[in-house]
Amino acid sequence: MYETLAVVGATGAVGRIVLDQLAQRNFPYKRLKLLASERSVGREIRVKDKTITIELLAPGAFEDVDIVIASTPDEVSAEFAPYAVKEGAIVVDESGYWRMDPTVPLIIPEVNPEAIHDHQGIVASPNCSTTQMVVALAPLHKAARVRRVIVSTYQATSGAGLAGNVELESSVRSILDGQTPAVETFQHPIGFNLIPQIGGEKFEGYTSEEMKMVYETRKIMGDDDIQVCPTAVRVPVTIGHSESILVETEKPLTVAQAIELFQAASGITVVDDLQNHRYPMPRDCGGQDDVFVGRIRRDISGNGHGIAFWCVSDNLRKGAATNAVQIAELLQRSLAPAS
Repeated sequence: MYETLAVVGATGAVGRIVLDQLAQRNFPYKRLKLLASERSVGREIRVKDKTITIELLAPGAFEDVDIVIASTPDEVSAEFAPYAVKEGAIVVDESGYWRMDPTVPLIIPEVNPEAIHDHQGIVASPNCSTTQMVVALAPLHKAARVRRVIVSTYQATSGAGLAGNVELESSVRSILDGQTPAVETFQHPIGFNLIPQIGGEKFEGYTSEEMKMVYETRKIMGDDDIQVCPTAVRVPVTIGHSESILVETEKPLTVAQAIELFQAASGITVVDDLQNHRYPMPRDCGGQDDVFVGRIRRDISGNGHGIAFWCVSDNLRKGAATNAVQIAELLQRSLAPAS
């Protein structure tokens, strides 16, 4: 059991779910420390049967802390994670800053738990859109080796933080009232709209969000030969990212084999009954920790090596908070003495 666990960013959308997950999963610790920026210092948060006062995130805040779960912007993680490591803590980081650092393992516990042993004080959790896709790809890769992925994402506004959902609501209200919506968080009004840009331009017309899916997928799956062609789209949905995925494998897979692999995999729920209108949708998958797949079918345009499917997951849970807590649990088990 860890003596002291620190949660950084506990007042944010992901941080709140981290606290809920710690309680629901009975994560073992003796003391919980909540750290945040100066504007949140002094606020009180109820966790289980205790009221905890938020303390200032500062270089000296990690003394006697054993493990940190941090949900912060990249620049905050870049500044403060090294302080925590210097004090002897292990940091589970949800920002994008450390993910592609060669000294930092990028972990999805259902996919590459063995990589946890390579950490040097920091363990990164992947981008939300990458996480759900790789959870779904992993059993196919193990059975038939994934060679190419074409993916289009339909990402909820909560992926941009609490401000994203606020802007969606205000945008819809403005449009219904015949007014021009204000645009602050997104590039265009999000109400009744789709925006085919998440992040800035990164590489040959692909955005930073799209290139994260390329690089992170290869790192997590340990295969730099996997080809990924992503398109990331923001949609007017509050919670739950959806993805249309076409995967080509080295060995051919039938639809029945793919379904069997999905059903046997940890963390995946299959909802696939087109005749009865049953398939994953964000409104049904919110608040769930699994990755949901459906619309599983063969690629009728290919050479028999392609499987197409639809994938939905709660981006604030498995895409962020749940995966981070699962990493912390994995670290806890790795420290436990062998029986």
